[in-house]
Amino acid sequence: MTDTASGRIENVSDTARWVAIYRAMESERPDAHFRDPFARRLGGARGEAIVRAMPQGERMSWPMVVRTAVFDEIILESIRTRGVDTVLNLAAGLDTRPWRMELPASLRWVDVDLPAMTEYKAGVMAGETPRCRYEAVSADLTDPIQRDGLFARVTAESACTLVVTEGLLVYLADEDVAALAKSLHARPSIRWWLTDLASPKLMEWMLKRWGRSVNAGNAPFRFAPAESGGWFAPFGWREAEVRGSMDDAIRLRRGMRMLWPYRILRHVMPAAKREEMRRFSMYLLMERS
Repeated sequence: MTDTASGRIENVSDTARWVAIYRAMESERPDAHFRDPFARRLGGARGEAIVRAMPQGERMSWPMVVRTAVFDEIILESIRTRGVDTVLNLAAGLDTRPWRMELPASLRWVDVDLPAMTEYKAGVMAGETPRCRYEAVSADLTDPIQRDGLFARVTAESACTLVVTEGLLVYLADEDVAALAKSLHARPSIRWWLTDLASPKLMEWMLKRWGRSVNAGNAPFRFAPAESGGWFAPFGWREAEVRGSMDDAIRLRRGMRMLWPYRILRHVMPAAKREEMRRFSMYLLMERS
């Protein structure tokens, strides 16, 4: 049984509780970029304990807040302008976009996660009404039979699917990301793929700050390709939109105290250095090539 009072991350699913509390903190601000009325309930005492136990836990909410806000923007834009009729949200965790966002009633949204997380979320959200056609699926995405069967079933009813992997790839080994990329590309109706991506330099920083906590919980950081979005090209995916998290943090006025040197210097940096900084931590929308 999980000790809810403990701040230790005991498995990768605990990271969803951690991020849910960050969404709750943002939602309670008067200038919030999004409102997630379910986040604190979903994160629970366990999520709050994890945030308290993490080094500078509350102060480091801004990267997760910015990521959530930018993913909201790209998902809505993709539905409006790219013909997306299905969102396939892999390792969905405690995401509540089907309930909290203004989505078309005709949109199909499929959340996928491990059985324990799917069951927990369903229990907490019982009685709440999603704004679109919602489905929750329990599956182990590292099992090729489960994964490929799921993708075949979901895409059979879709003309244009957007896959979302928010906060997932960093926890996977290179070979698992490659298998996922191939499996997604094998389904022609999967047209778009939205993910976040860490650079090797960001990985070094994350390991120094949080490595001990996530390693102890069997949730180590792994994936940070030096090739950036180009890593996915051999598997049939190309960059459609690249957003630098630090640029979006400045735009959204989050993380400003930490980022003030970059806010000033980015205007005088050489183009190559600006691009390097943009890809230090990035949000990437890919399309089939």
